[in-house]
Amino acid sequence: MKQLEVQIMGQSYLLGCPDGGEEQLLKAVQRVDAGMCKIRDAGKVRARDRIAVLAALNLAFDVVSANGDLPSDMAVESSPALTLNRRQSDRVLEPLIKRLDKVLANDGLLF
Repeated sequence: MKQLEVQIMGQSYLLGCPDGGEEQLLKAVQRVDAGMCKIRDAGKVRARDRIAVLAALNLAFDVVSANGDLPSDMAVESSPALTLNRRQSDRVLEPLIKRLDKVLANDGLLF
């Protein structure tokens, strides 16, 4: 597994990436960054965690609009973007989610 350092809304993140998935991950990061920056730049929402939730909802809406629905169990193996099985996805995503929770927990302290 390879690690990539990326920027989302000016914040650096070190992400794990399956071999051969670099291009897909970078495209995903670009979409998340663009979505979050657009919400931030609109000026109505300032908290990073709220911006992230709104960006996630916008991306999910785009998927539903394109595919007609989200997978009912939201399993990663249902996504054409990733070819990880459920156990692999949990192993990859759990540290990322914990790191995001840790970073976002401090975000509210700025206000």
